[in-house]
Amino acid sequence: MSAATSTPAKASPGYSYFVVWFLAIVYTLNFLDRQIVSILGKQISAELNLSKTEFGLLGGTSFALLYTTCGIGVAYLADRMSRTWIIAAACAIWSLFTALCGTAQNFLQILLYRMGVGFGEAGGSPPSYSLISDYFPAERRGTALAIYSLGVPIGSMLGAFAGGKLALAYGWRTAFFVVGAPGIVLAVLMLLLVREPKRGGLDVVMDGAAEHPPAPPLLSAIGSFFANRTLVLTAVSSAMSAFVGYAGLVWNPQFLEGVKGMSAADVATWYALALGATGVVGTVASGWLVDRLGHKDRRWFAWVPAIAFALSIPFWFGMLWAPTWELAMLFLLGPMLMNQAYLAPALTVAQNAVAPAQRTMTGAILLFVLNLVGLGVGPVYVGWIADKMEPAHGDQALAYGYAGVIPFVVLTVVAHLAASVSIARDKRLAAALG
Repeated sequence: MSAATSTPAKASPGYSYFVVWFLAIVYTLNFLDRQIVSILGKQISAELNLSKTEFGLLGGTSFALLYTTCGIGVAYLADRMSRTWIIAAACAIWSLFTALCGTAQNFLQILLYRMGVGFGEAGGSPPSYSLISDYFPAERRGTALAIYSLGVPIGSMLGAFAGGKLALAYGWRTAFFVVGAPGIVLAVLMLLLVREPKRGGLDVVMDGAAEHPPAPPLLSAIGSFFANRTLVLTAVSSAMSAFVGYAGLVWNPQFLEGVKGMSAADVATWYALALGATGVVGTVASGWLVDRLGHKDRRWFAWVPAIAFALSIPFWFGMLWAPTWELAMLFLLGPMLMNQAYLAPALTVAQNAVAPAQRTMTGAILLFVLNLVGLGVGPVYVGWIADKMEPAHGDQALAYGYAGVIPFVVLTVVAHLAASVSIARDKRLAAALG
C-alpha cells in the first residue's frame, strides 16, 4: 500500500474544502469518542466504584499513553504510505473500542478499552494535518487547520449533549454503544471520497533544490524536531495550554454538578451548547486571526494564544467564587472560549516549519508532547488534589483542584511569549509565511 498521487499538485478549491470538512467530521467523531467519558463520569464512577484519581487516569492518562506513543509509529508509516488508508483504519479501530467501553464490568476493563480508543485515535490527526497541508497553500493553512480543529469543540459538545441525554434515558453503557457505531461508516466513506494528494505540491522548495527531500529515518526525524527551537517551544506552550484545557474539559461536568449544584439534565443541555459555541468561535477566530496577522508579524502565532490565556485568568476566579451554577456557567464561558486559541496557530507553525515529508511526524511529536502533558497529567492533577481535599471539604474538594490550575494558566502565557521570540527568527517560517 504505497502512497498514491491521484490528484494534481493543486486540487480545485471546492474539493479541497470538501476534504477538510470531511476530515473535520471524522475528527468530530474522534473527539466525541474521546470525551464522552467525561460527561458519563458520575454514572461510571458510581457503578464501578472509582475514586477521583482513578477517573482522572481513565479520562486522561490511559488514553494519552497509547495515543501519544502509537502516534509516533503511525506518523512514520503515514510519511511513506497512504494517509487516507491509515485514517480510515484508525477511525474503525477507535470506534470499536468506544463501543466496547459499554461492556466494561470493572476499572481494569474500562481502562484497557480506553487505551484501545487511544491506540486507534493515534492514527487520526497527524496524517490529517499532513493531508490538509497538501490541499492548502501556506497562506491558507491556518484557516484550513482551524476548520479541521472544529472537531474538538463540536465533538465535545455532541459528547456532552448526546452522551448525557442517552445516559439519562438508557444508561451510560448504551451511550458508548451508540456513539461508537458511526465510525465504521465514516471509515468506508473515507476510502471512497478522499483522494491522496501529491506531497509538497503546494510548497516552496528550499535552498534551490529540484524537489523536496524524502522522509528522514525515524530517529533522525525525532532528533531534528527537538533540535528545532521553534518546534520545541511551540510544543511546550501547547502542552501547557492542553494541561489547562483538559483539566477543565474532563472535570467541568462533575464540577458543575457536584460543586455548583447543576442537574445532569442541565449539564447535558446548557454545558454542551456552551462548549460547542465557545469552541467553534474560539477555534475559527484564532485560525482567522493568525492567517491575517501572521503575515505582518509571525509572532502573532504565539501572541494570539498568550493574550487569550491571560484574559481567561479573571474568569477562573469568578467561576470558583460563583454562588450558583448559572453564574458559574457564565464565568466558565471565558476559559472555554480562550482555551481554544492555541491549537490552530500551533499546528500552522509546526506544518510550515518543516519539509513536506516530515509533516506527519512533526504533527505526531507535537501531539505526543501536548497530550502526554495535557491529557496525561492535567486531569489526574485535578483529581489528585480533590482526593486529598475530600476528607475535609467533601463535595467542595474539586474546587481546590480547579484553584490549583490557575498558576498553570500564568505559566502558559509565559510559554507562548517565549515561543514568539523563536518564531520571529525562524528562517523556514519566514520563507513559508513571509
